[in-house]
Amino acid sequence: MRSLARALVLGLLGAGIIHILVLLLVPDFTERDAWSRLAMMSDLYVMRPLEAETGGPPVVKSADPLFETVACRFDLNEGMARIRASGHVPFWSVSIYDRSGHNIYSFNDRSADKASLDAVVLTPAQMSVVRKELPEELSGSVFVETDIGEGIAVIRAFVPDESWRPGVERFLGQANCVRLVS
Repeated sequence: MRSLARALVLGLLGAGIIHILVLLLVPDFTERDAWSRLAMMSDLYVMRPLEAETGGPPVVKSADPLFETVACRFDLNEGMARIRASGHVPFWSVSIYDRSGHNIYSFNDRSADKASLDAVVLTPAQMSVVRKELPEELSGSVFVETDIGEGIAVIRAFVPDESWRPGVERFLGQANCVRLVS
């Protein structure tokens, strides 16, 4: 019985120490999330490369070195977000993340069935307004309806070999993220 009590006390003491350490480390990790890193580098609706800046760590570690990536932050409370890019690349994909980094929606050039990227991210309330009177310039857009307030749009493009790099850099370099007033 004495050894059981001793094991419980040691277990609780160890759990308490680990709990305190985790609480002390939380601020360090929360300042390094993608949203915070992008916020330090640029304003809302500005496309930024996710690769490492000269001499600095990457914003997000890329899982595949054959992909180039750009991202922008947006706030749907200010209006809809329109993400566009055009050009010829072997493959592109777009992912929409909430502020916490959870993937909300993603699609690619195969599922969008077109070469150029044109997507509008909006809330259900904004979507009901758009449904009533669809603006002509949005008629070919992919609509991503979500109830997040703030988010990140990430565009990835495939670079199979170095001959594709200039085209991919043009595609991602001219990609834009703009606020549309609803």
